[in-house]
Amino acid sequence: DIFKTQLRAILRASAHGDLKIMYPMVASGYEVCAARVILNEAKAELEKEGVSFNKDIHVGVMIEIPSAALASDVLAKEVDFFSLGTNDLIQYVLAIDRMNEKIAYLYEPTHPAIIRLIDMTIRNGHGHNILVGSCGEMSSDPAIAILLVGLGIDEISASPVMLPKIKKAIRSIRYCDAKEIAQKALALHTGQEIYDFLKENLKKVCAELADE
Repeated sequence: DIFKTQLRAILRASAHGDLKIMYPMVASGYEVCAARVILNEAKAELEKEGVSFNKDIHVGVMIEIPSAALASDVLAKEVDFFSLGTNDLIQYVLAIDRMNEKIAYLYEPTHPAIIRLIDMTIRNGHGHNILVGSCGEMSSDPAIAILLVGLGIDEISASPVMLPKIKKAIRSIRYCDAKEIAQKALALHTGQEIYDFLKENLKKVCAELADE
């Protein structure tokens, strides 16, 4: 009941601006299909009530659970866009509680498994012509932003204080060079190797950001 109320509210608001729906913590295509049934019910109710809404509102999912990333080729057939929730994805893939100070050092955004899952998700999304974005602390690091661009990310959501630096990093490198960096990073064996490699390349294109 609460979910349908939320969907009705979003649909009503969609008549007044560009709005999208994104489902969090999705683990399988079944969940997307189940949510679609409720969304269609909400649409039918509003239409019957004569309430205006965007009938073609875009629906996406947050890729933040390993199963969602691994099944992203299946999920891509069901939605209009993906958003990589990197904070939780890293935590669940590496089995790390980042809030636990005793093991927080194991939280590694550039771990090869993370980079490969992101690469897989982007390729699967683009293979079905849907947009793939990224959000989380990982997206607020200029060195990693270049990697994400090289992997083909369409949108990057960063904290306001880091946004100018992310823009500067992206504007400082050609897309073909970012792609080459990404491919080389995918071949490295450890998270530290990958991050050192990314920092080294950031220094080449924008020493100011690398020093910060």
